[in-house]
Amino acid sequence: MIVATRDIVVIGASAGGVEALTALVRKLPQDLPASLFVVQHVSSEHKSMLPRILSTAGKLPATHPTDGEKFERGHIYVAPADHHLLIEANLVRVVRGPRENGHRPAADALFRSAARAHGPRVIGVVLTGALDDGTAGLVSVKRHGGLAVVQNLEEAYFPDMPRAAMQHVDVDAVVTLAELARKLPKWTRQKAPAAPAKSPPLLDLESRLQLEGIPQEVVAPGLHAAFSCPACGGVLNEIHDGKLTRFRCRVGHAYNPEALQHAQSLDLETALWAALRALEEQAELARRLAARARNAKQSKAAARYDARVSDSERQAGTVRQALRLGDRKQLL
Repeated sequence: MIVATRDIVVIGASAGGVEALTALVRKLPQDLPASLFVVQHVSSEHKSMLPRILSTAGKLPATHPTDGEKFERGHIYVAPADHHLLIEANLVRVVRGPRENGHRPAADALFRSAARAHGPRVIGVVLTGALDDGTAGLVSVKRHGGLAVVQNLEEAYFPDMPRAAMQHVDVDAVVTLAELARKLPKWTRQKAPAAPAKSPPLLDLESRLQLEGIPQEVVAPGLHAAFSCPACGGVLNEIHDGKLTRFRCRVGHAYNPEALQHAQSLDLETALWAALRALEEQAELARRLAARARNAKQSKAAARYDARVSDSERQAGTVRQALRLGDRKQLL
């Protein structure tokens, strides 16, 4: 009888992640009895060079997998740019599903799929990064018997991601990269506990969503919230997932709290720049109309247009000051 071990390691990282991942794999042994799956946030417009960097730095080979590829132990699978990396049984899936937390690839999507497919065999690791991608996924990993691990906050270049995970998940370990490299070989040889009898409907639905979308006859998860999706403008549903409140729209865009606030602040800044442009154009038009009115000896009309110039310039100054301060939290 084959004993299941914790042989599925999923890792999420963002800002500062390339350096952290390089430092980690440099110390991992060649005989590590596990498959590693990595999401590093990367621009959709640039090809990721991370597999080459990791292969050069350590003893384990790293590649961008193809959709449907069978995964093996002793190998690192890195999410390609603009694609989610998911796990199904013994296969890797590479798909362009809806963004989560503004990212594709997203750590939440990887972690969730791993928890659904492999339950207690999973070790979820959240490394350095801004905002809170990885938190919802780590909730799923922990709930299904997997190990939840985060990087030491003092070591992380950007501690937001591990801090958010710690706030919402009862993590099993907080480690430095050196400690993680020492402990992973031990953890991956441990016997995995028994898997839950059945996955919760929410996890099944959200895992299917990235691969298939939400069928028309199926209601999107959660209850309607009073917010619109920053990505598509649709209504966001509010999902209560243990200690974590998160959001997802009808077509599948998903946000943890910090990611949603960040996206809203970006929308607000875009709106403010649009308002500033409109006010300046309004002032310029009124200025030209005032000049023409004066040339035509229409003093009352000129005065009316001058007043519009003053009003538009005053309002534009207020908007420009708000943008200059750049305190989006106060703006919200």
